Amino acid sequence: MSKAFTKETDTETELPDEEPQGLPAGLKNYVTPQGFEMLRDELNTLARVERPKVVEVVSWAAGNGDRSENGDYIYGKKRLREIDRRIRYLTKRIESAVVVDPKQQKNREQVFFGAIVTYADSKDDERTVKIVGVDEADIEQGKVSWISPIAKALLKAGEGDTVTLRTPGGDETIEIIEIKYSDT
Repeated sequence: MSKAFTKETDTETELPDEEPQGLPAGLKNYVTPQGFEMLRDELNTLARVERPKVVEVVSWAAGNGDRSENGDYIYGKKRLREIDRRIRYLTKRIESAVVVDPKQQKNREQVFFGAIVTYADSKDDERTVKIVGVDEADIEQGKVSWISPIAKALLKAGEGDTVTLRTPGGDETIEIIEIKYSDT
C-alpha cells in the first residue's frame, strides 16, 4: 500500500482535550480580572505567535520529502496538536469565566473571593493567602483556589474568628488575623 494513504507515523494519535482541572461540575468558573487577562494572553500568544511559527516549520518540513524520518515534521505535528488542544481548553475556560473584581467587594469585613487573608494555625505560624480562581492558583505565590480546603474554611469568616480546617491529618483550628482586598 502506498504511504500516501497511511499515517506518517505509527505513534501519531489525537490527544484528548484537557479536562477543566479542579472545577467540579456545576460550579462557576470564578476568576479575578488579572487571572482572566492571564488566560486571554496565553490564548493570544498560542494562536497568534506560536501556532503560526509551528505551522511554518511543518510546511517547510513537509516539502523536504520522506515524512516518516523527518524529525522537524514529526515534532512539529506533535507540537501543533498540543497547541490546538491547549487553545481549545483555554477557549472553554474563557467562555465559562465569571470575572469577579475584588476591588468591587462591598463587605470587606468577611472573607470572599479575591480576599487576601492572614491567619495563624495552632502552632501560631502565620500564613497569608489570596483566594483566586482555579486557573490562577499557585501555592508558591500564596494564591489558593476558592474551592480548596483552606479557602472553604475561610470563606465568610471575619477577623478574629476561628475556623476549622479539615486536613488529611485531622481537623485544625485556625484564627483569622487580617482580611484585605487589594487593588492589585
